Amino acid sequence: MTTAAIHVRNLSKTFVLHNQGGAELPVLSNATLTVMPGECVVLDGASGSGKSTLLKCVYGTYRASGGEVIVTTSQRTVDMRAAKPQEILQLRRETIAYVSQFLRAIPRVPAIDIVADPLLSGLQDDDDAVEQARAEAQQLLLTLRIPPRLWHVPPATFSGGEQQRVNIARSFIRQQPVMLLDEPTASLDAENRTTVIAMIRKAREQGAAILGIFHDEATRNAVATRVINMAEFQ
Repeated sequence: MTTAAIHVRNLSKTFVLHNQGGAELPVLSNATLTVMPGECVVLDGASGSGKSTLLKCVYGTYRASGGEVIVTTSQRTVDMRAAKPQEILQLRRETIAYVSQFLRAIPRVPAIDIVADPLLSGLQDDDDAVEQARAEAQQLLLTLRIPPRLWHVPPATFSGGEQQRVNIARSFIRQQPVMLLDEPTASLDAENRTTVIAMIRKAREQGAAILGIFHDEATRNAVATRVINMAEFQ
């Protein structure tokens, strides 16, 4: 029997507003869902309904207030709520790809090296590995229509759509069993949106467990195997 790659059980998240006298802002309550390998489960709901918060609890950016967030791979099972920071960092390197709406551009680092970096953990002194990683990065950048003249430029000055495509290339360069997608196509034109939809479908067909947010209805319908309404978790 196949085990869920993501299993969220009775997840709750409340933010404490310290600058407002410790007022509490509940965002999620008793959220429960699973994502199996080969599924793309899409979170649907109005802005502010907790979609991105749920993704960030799975990624470990936010610590859940209650419940469990279980990520299971062939190597390990980790409860992201209880995991130590070192465990979370290792899981991100080996298991979880995360595409946010925004690229945190690293000053003075060229786009091609940002994209290639996930393939180079511990291999920076291996010239052959570096060249192979850059070749794969070039192919993805071409696929996502980033022109060669920009490959060796830091993306801080890129347009929003160009930065998003660099972000997507970085997250897709290494096949990860779990993918978290937070509006990956929001800043893209129709042609690039079609390309990214094909990339998501390919990852799903190769067995990735995908949990995503897509405000564009056509994109959501093109990639989703199931849709979960966030109103269930308020």
